[in-house]
Amino acid sequence: MTNDDDARRYSTNLQGEVEGSALYTALAESEADPHLAEVYRRLAAVESAHAEFWRKQLARLGVESSVKRPGFRTRALIWLTRRFGPQFVLPSVSALERRDSGQYDAQPEAVAGGLPLAERSHRRVVEAIERAVPGGLSGSALARLEGRHRAGGNALRAAVLGANDGLVSNLSLVMGVAGAAVSGSTILLTGLAGLVAGACSMAMGEWLSVTSARELNQRQIDIEADELKRMPEEEQEELALIYQAKGLDEAQARALAERLIANKDTALDTLVREELGVDPEELGGSAATAALTSFGLFAFGAVFPVAPFALLGGIRAVLASLALSGLALVLIGAGTSLYTGRSMVYSAVRQLLFGFTAAGITYAVGALVGAVTSG
Repeated sequence: MTNDDDARRYSTNLQGEVEGSALYTALAESEADPHLAEVYRRLAAVESAHAEFWRKQLARLGVESSVKRPGFRTRALIWLTRRFGPQFVLPSVSALERRDSGQYDAQPEAVAGGLPLAERSHRRVVEAIERAVPGGLSGSALARLEGRHRAGGNALRAAVLGANDGLVSNLSLVMGVAGAAVSGSTILLTGLAGLVAGACSMAMGEWLSVTSARELNQRQIDIEADELKRMPEEEQEELALIYQAKGLDEAQARALAERLIANKDTALDTLVREELGVDPEELGGSAATAALTSFGLFAFGAVFPVAPFALLGGIRAVLASLALSGLALVLIGAGTSLYTGRSMVYSAVRQLLFGFTAAGITYAVGALVGAVTSG
């Protein structure tokens, strides 16, 4: 490997560490919990130290390292952190840490400097924080979305997929009707009907999903309360086993379980959280809030394909609808890269290709049906 190859690799590593430091600094500044904020500050300090390590490697080659700025993905995550709080982006940060945890394993300089061990430690710390914040988004409606939009509580993923559903489904609907060569007013009416119907359907689905989850959780809590009342010794034994599974030795686990069960005010709360993994104060979130959020996300995506038909007519409206929807598809694709870690260009092009493929199919079907019915 030439010095030029090493320099490019060092520069890439430096960029990654600068971005990690900036992101963890933003998490620390936005975190309300002082203990978590301190953890984020320490992670940021380690990333900064790693960045300095790669600057020294570049200097060893006689290459002056320029001042690095975070890339678009990191800047977007920082903006989301400051706007919605650290829990909003935590699943995405965890996914990025998992992706990058082995990046230094085959780099001899990094191995000699102990960087692979630190990166794996970062991954475990972030995963532990993610597990400690159920749903990945404390107190936000987006994290409570259920069904196909739920992915380990990744609220960013839920928001992107909700808007994508509205965009692709309504684009396909509008293009299918446009293919049948109907009037612009008919296309507009069809698109608006698709927007409202789809948003209502998604909202009802989310409401039913969250309501069912809440009812199931409440039923489980009632059962747990009855068992605690009738068989406190068995519940104490179950709790001790849980703490043993988490790493406490038997004596410590039994002592902790006995102390918790003895406190009648907190015994049920502790059992519900530890045995069922349910927050008794939330029960899975607000069904109404989840429904309204789902309605809004779907409607937001669905408005792009239909809006041009309110202002334009004929082929100009069709082309404007495709252009506006294409832009929205590119932005949604870029949004997916924030939590998948894939290339932003790749994600945007893939999203555009899939969306336009669906629109092309429905346009062809609409044209065929229109030709048959008119002939």
